[in-house]
Amino acid sequence: MHPYIHAASTPDKIAYRMSASGESVTYAQLEERSNRFAQLLRARGLKAGDHIAMMLENHPRFFEIAWGAQRAGIIYTAISSRLTADEASYIVNDCAARLVVSSQSLAPVAALLPPACPEVETWLMIGDTAAGWQSYAAAVAAQPADRIADETAGADMLYSSGTTGRPKGVFVPPEFPEIDSNSPLLALAGRIYQMDGDTVYLSPAPLYHAAPLRFNMTVMRFGGTCVVMEHFDAEDFLRQIQAHRITHTQLVPTMFVRMLKLPDEVRRAYDLSTLKIAIHAAAPCPVPVKEQMIAWWGPVLMEYYAGTEGNGMTMVGSADWLTHKGTVGRAVVGELKICDDQGDEVPTGEEGTVYFANGKPFEYHNDSAKTDQSRNRQGWTTLGDVGRVDAEGFLYLTDRKAYMIISGGVNIYPQEAENLLVTHPKVVDVAVFGVPDEEFGEQVKAVVQPRDMADAGPELEAELIAWCRERLAHIKCPRSIDFDAELPRHPTGKLYKRLLRDRYWQGRSTRIN
Repeated sequence: MHPYIHAASTPDKIAYRMSASGESVTYAQLEERSNRFAQLLRARGLKAGDHIAMMLENHPRFFEIAWGAQRAGIIYTAISSRLTADEASYIVNDCAARLVVSSQSLAPVAALLPPACPEVETWLMIGDTAAGWQSYAAAVAAQPADRIADETAGADMLYSSGTTGRPKGVFVPPEFPEIDSNSPLLALAGRIYQMDGDTVYLSPAPLYHAAPLRFNMTVMRFGGTCVVMEHFDAEDFLRQIQAHRITHTQLVPTMFVRMLKLPDEVRRAYDLSTLKIAIHAAAPCPVPVKEQMIAWWGPVLMEYYAGTEGNGMTMVGSADWLTHKGTVGRAVVGELKICDDQGDEVPTGEEGTVYFANGKPFEYHNDSAKTDQSRNRQGWTTLGDVGRVDAEGFLYLTDRKAYMIISGGVNIYPQEAENLLVTHPKVVDVAVFGVPDEEFGEQVKAVVQPRDMADAGPELEAELIAWCRERLAHIKCPRSIDFDAELPRHPTGKLYKRLLRDRYWQGRSTRIN
């Protein structure tokens, strides 16, 4: 299954459309444009196994780049459009990108990248170009629209957290060299999510995240149609379902919360009857929120638990969830194993670290230590989450990766903010962690030990937040700061962050409900 097949059989069918602008791309156009980009890659000397990066908003050119790379055997990295130049240049350098694509709307950050990334050979900008960048449109227009002679399957390499606080690339190699070969996600989407050529998929999230990128491309493999929202808006999401007769979508719990807060008359105003499957993941969904969504939309919600690493997956439909409230499902990729700190399995029902056995292999790019830490002596792999499995095989997550914050479905790793804030001249020590937030699940909180407690207060709080936002993506920075005369550290230097975190989580049975 591949878009080139649908370009031959249904060339005028819409592969994807942008919801706000209305721009549509047919399968014939996607085939032509992805071929031109693949030809460009070869013309610039890139071969199978080389890396490129793209830093784009939800843009109509996004998928022609991804599919062009995929058919040229390229490893492509989608970079968040919300990063600072320092954060983006780190990823470009770390993934060893030889070619980078960005857009005019991101030029203020993109223009700063070429001097910081000397190994990049080609910089292409969609729209008006910044200094150091070439025109994407002119570059691809100069290439033939024929398929390259040496097509072979490429894959994405997206970035997750690293041990030093810097993100690390997660690479899962293609199972087969053929560009139209099957995959576990494709098989699951057809068998469990009932996707096929009639699927109309609404995508409300940033395409640089793993799930939106991979699910949209899966729908295009089937020959369905994707509707991509440039930005999520609660009422507009409902409007798009009605306007395009959406059959499938994928969301995060924050989106549920925002829709549930719409006035009743707005929620009732739209026909949602075409919706067959509403997939959700990326963050735990509070039980009351999910109960309300099922009551409103019916038993169409399907939840999964997985990571960018792709090492395993659990899944649960509405019916099973209603009889096992709080579960994230049973394993559909890999085999669930709950282990103690020594890596030994614990009895059924007991908590421990969640591992997957017999799942897909993966590695962290340029970080063999982190790769090794994700495996136990049996070779089982973990994302670092804690949970339990009941007698029926349903997984319940009871804690998260040691320090990761999940805010609105986005993974935030606090080490970067901690490493930055501790360099401020008025700060002696700092801890950053997640605290409860009704809408986003968690928000970023910092507890700071100031050099002088007399400085503690709203003015220093505002100064530190502003200082952090000048140097890091805003989503990674604390939204509020409290002050302590001394943070709880062991004489060895280990910070007991849980002692701080527990102040804000009192009265909750888990970190996620």
